[in-house]
Amino acid sequence: MNILNPNGNRKAVVIFSGGQDSTTCLIQAIRDYGVNNVEAVTFQYGQRHAVELQKAQWIAQDLGVKQTLIDTSVIKTITNNAMMSDREIEQDENGVPNTFVDGRNALFLLYAAIYAKGQGITDLIAGVCETDFSGYPDCRDVFVKSMNVTLNLAMDYQFNIRTPLMYLTKAQTWQLADELGALDYIRRHTHTCYLGVEGGCGTCPSCVLREKGLQEYLTHKSAGEKSPVFSA
Repeated sequence: MNILNPNGNRKAVVIFSGGQDSTTCLIQAIRDYGVNNVEAVTFQYGQRHAVELQKAQWIAQDLGVKQTLIDTSVIKTITNNAMMSDREIEQDENGVPNTFVDGRNALFLLYAAIYAKGQGITDLIAGVCETDFSGYPDCRDVFVKSMNVTLNLAMDYQFNIRTPLMYLTKAQTWQLADELGALDYIRRHTHTCYLGVEGGCGTCPSCVLREKGLQEYLTHKSAGEKSPVFSA
């Protein structure tokens, strides 16, 4: 019996970009809730790697999940960064890359929550992580928990924001994908590259983190070991 959804009536909205992390969360949600109880919300915000939108659409259709595309490109008029413009990727003095989009995850959670409430859904799933990440402040658990409280107060509704990857390394996220039977699927069909290069540029921070984690996991797997710390 499905532990999370024993009666077949709990539903979830997954914030879904078409990347490694959100696809892992989507496939896990399908396992936990059932495909008919999962919806995906994807955001078009002017990202330079717009190929991820095509990947997201294809994956959602392939997995049989209803997808809603939300246009939040207005954010381009009020902030500048390397994620939404053709600029060289670099870090500031605090180590945060200029690919960080101020307010992005807050905006995503807000719009996903508005959509979810309209559908009578309380569970929101986001693939953010504060273990192996690029230093983005809005990927931290403390932010997500505070946003959960804020959304509940703002809409007088009991949202439950789930972040399955929050304390996993990228290697552990690959392990989770493998245990879901989706490692090869995620390797082939997801997009991570910040520069929008199909198959990955291999040099941007996102590509480097993805490949490093994959090779670490495959090394442990070939040695017959579990990835450090994590055991599903």
